[in-house]
Amino acid sequence: MQKHQFVRRTFLRGIGVTMALPWLESMQVWGDETKSAASEAPVRLCVTFSGNGFHSKEWWAKGEGKSLELGRVLEPLADFRDKLLFVKGLYHEEARKGNIHSSQTGNMLSGAPIASGGAIRSGTSFDQLLAQTYGRSTKVPSLVLACEKSNPSVHKNYSMLYSSHISWSSPTTPTPLELYPALAFDRLFKDEASPEDKSVLDAVLADAQDLRRSISSGDQRKLDEYLDSVREVEKRIENAGKRGELQGWRPTFDKPNIQRPTDGVPQDIVEHMKLMCDILVLGFQTDTTRITTLKLNNDHSALRFPNVPSVQQPGHGIDYMIHHLLSHSDGEDYLKVNQLFMEQLAYLARKLDSIQEGSRTLLDNTMLMHCSSMMAGAKHDNDQLPVILLGGGGGRLPGGRVLDYKDKPDRQLCRLFLSMMDKMDVHPQTFGDAKTMLEEV
Repeated sequence: MQKHQFVRRTFLRGIGVTMALPWLESMQVWGDETKSAASEAPVRLCVTFSGNGFHSKEWWAKGEGKSLELGRVLEPLADFRDKLLFVKGLYHEEARKGNIHSSQTGNMLSGAPIASGGAIRSGTSFDQLLAQTYGRSTKVPSLVLACEKSNPSVHKNYSMLYSSHISWSSPTTPTPLELYPALAFDRLFKDEASPEDKSVLDAVLADAQDLRRSISSGDQRKLDEYLDSVREVEKRIENAGKRGELQGWRPTFDKPNIQRPTDGVPQDIVEHMKLMCDILVLGFQTDTTRITTLKLNNDHSALRFPNVPSVQQPGHGIDYMIHHLLSHSDGEDYLKVNQLFMEQLAYLARKLDSIQEGSRTLLDNTMLMHCSSMMAGAKHDNDQLPVILLGGGGGRLPGGRVLDYKDKPDRQLCRLFLSMMDKMDVHPQTFGDAKTMLEEV
């Protein structure tokens, strides 16, 4: 793997703030000091997750290229057919042993054995293995985001922390989740997170003005667009703080019976998801991080969706039961929530695809994987797991394909993880229960 070193021109700096720059043709922004032209952008990894599986009849794809046909769950991704890889038939053998939500989720990205009895032991996830090596080149080795808080309870002899965490820094350490957009934003752009909501841009404007004098007119426009996008996120974080409540909590009175949190979590779950996507994109766009996970909700999730119109109860939102129970119904409302998750993935992909990095887009330079810990929420079946990949992996991941391993031997999901790590120039001989990569990927 190529090692990159930071140079002075890679950052804008102010008091208490270090803010990385986007790709600029005028600068060697990936830290290459000897080349006369800007180097190729790095490959990024983003893993997104939604709990409780999908509608049992509507998660499918067939065909290839721009003619790829998609089931109703995946319809929001129709614009990205030629950049989508649908992987069918892979599973985790160890996840089948507990037959409960938490035992099926805690090893989602590792395939490791799960400890029962309320103990906490899984395995280091492949995103964190990449962060320990590939992440050394960036300010933030990995960014782990969530839109629903952790559940510390025990359910049927397994810790519910397994249902709350897909990223694990070690077998006994789930990587801490960042639920609050403001703190995730601070981690990218401030030297230390603080409760004060001072503008990042205000701290670096003097450095930005100095930079403008030394770059091309095209890069000046790109810099202005980037700074505007940072300001927009700052404004949305500020607004979220004014009306925020923790997602997953629904008041039982006409007015909240607890003091409203001041940490800035949006009350609208869709706004929360989109804001986390925006912060994730900024992390990639500035090369502040190359490894991210975004957990849209927990497995065994308690989220409700009052702002999503109900098909089954016209005139109401889908908040008459929590997501976990809704998944057992396998009805039209559950399908709409499935599509809501895919809409966030499409939103993220569209943002990434709008950012040019040399001859490719940021999406072309990313492997964006979405997964869940069971195929269908109504069945709790995990003899095969739903997995899709978007993006080009820096030209190493062809899209517009369906790969079916259902009736093949050696269909460990960890084989896919080995293939993805290989595309990021990290080459462990084995990972989890896998000894070889999926060559077709």
